[in-house]
Amino acid sequence: MTDSDIFNSTVTFKDLGLREDVLRGITEAGFEHPTGIQSKLIPVALQGKDVIGQAKTGTGKTAAFGLPILSQADPDVSQQALILVPTRELAAQVGAELDELGKHTPIRTACIIGGESMRQQSQSIKHGGHILVGTPGRVMDMHGRGEIRFDRIRFVVLDEVDRMLDIGFRDDIKRILDQIRCDHQTIFCSATISPEIERLARKFMKPDVEKLIHVGGALTVSLVDQKYLAVEPWDKPQLLLHLFKNEKPETTVVFCRTKATVHRLTKYLREHGINGREIHGDLAQTKRNKVMDSLRQGNVDVLVASDLAARGLDVEHISHVVTYDLPEDPEVYVHRIGRTARAGRRGVAWAFVTSEEGQRLTEIEKLTGALIEKLDYPDFKPGPLPADVAAQRARSSTLAERAAQPRPDAGKMMSNRATLNNVVDQMSPEEIARAFPGGVVPQGPPPKRNLGGRFRRSGR
Repeated sequence: MTDSDIFNSTVTFKDLGLREDVLRGITEAGFEHPTGIQSKLIPVALQGKDVIGQAKTGTGKTAAFGLPILSQADPDVSQQALILVPTRELAAQVGAELDELGKHTPIRTACIIGGESMRQQSQSIKHGGHILVGTPGRVMDMHGRGEIRFDRIRFVVLDEVDRMLDIGFRDDIKRILDQIRCDHQTIFCSATISPEIERLARKFMKPDVEKLIHVGGALTVSLVDQKYLAVEPWDKPQLLLHLFKNEKPETTVVFCRTKATVHRLTKYLREHGINGREIHGDLAQTKRNKVMDSLRQGNVDVLVASDLAARGLDVEHISHVVTYDLPEDPEVYVHRIGRTARAGRRGVAWAFVTSEEGQRLTEIEKLTGALIEKLDYPDFKPGPLPADVAAQRARSSTLAERAAQPRPDAGKMMSNRATLNNVVDQMSPEEIARAFPGGVVPQGPPPKRNLGGRFRRSGR
């Protein structure tokens, strides 16, 4: 994938109509040409139109909706823009990115998230707070307390809408949008636009809403060297340790599917001399902040994380990302590897793939448009088959063998009956009486009985 697949080299940010103080921040951030979605969305947003924007993860959607707001916001009006995001970490990331791009403007952001002091967030709004970036739950709480008002809103953005609906924010989103009754511009951004998302968006948008779909490449994917390692589930911890000791990566984020796995793996790594920390949803926000501060300061070599951190972990010196558990949703994988290759640097992504996950890997390759090559370590010695796995496989094998055994057919049953009749023909009457009480020779299996006839079968 080349830069031409990501950036629109036919235009510059200056051509898009942005303010000079905003352009200065863009230049200092090292950007000249916009990405595909930025070149499409920014001009439409500057016209004041409502927008539904769809583009892959890693294509610069934050700047696409943020730069028009920075260019048009009134420095004398607080709480004029509301940006809703699914997680606290993403809120912090979006706020920091807008403050960086807008550092030469008088426009400032306030981060509105749970787990932190509401009083401090109120102070942040009073000392600027032109743009509020927050999670729906905390925004509703502060609005209910009168700390946030909706009567000045000029811009509403819903970022990562697909993720917000996935984690149950639909009702909160509808309540917030229902209460913003002043004239405003609405922008929905998402990596995927399902019919449900589009119906929700159009319900709260003007009739002339513009739908923009960008199918080009993602900067994240183009800058990441992706590899996969075939591994059995029980060998994952040892293989990860082997990778760290052989590759010696700088700063690594390891993504696991569950919080329990995050905790167990962090403990294992620390017991084997790896400077690792964990981050997941069960940690208090203060502890999560401390972990992130340590990571940014370079005091953590390995961060083991749940997908909570995939959308919002913005640390420039992360060199490697490990997908320890392959996600069911390929988009989640792209979010994960996007934690490396920040600020134009290259990055490395390793994915652990079990024998049952080949199809998931194929789906990821289709989404990213990249062939993910296999990485082998001949010197890595897999561990023995765990006893519980061996027992389960033995049970499954036995059941399969039984199922494969041929059942007696009618012809064989008839043959058996003929043999019985031949034997009876050669028996004396006394022998028949002893073998078959009453002298009746059976001609087939006994009739089926229904619990002694005490209960009637259904349907009769």
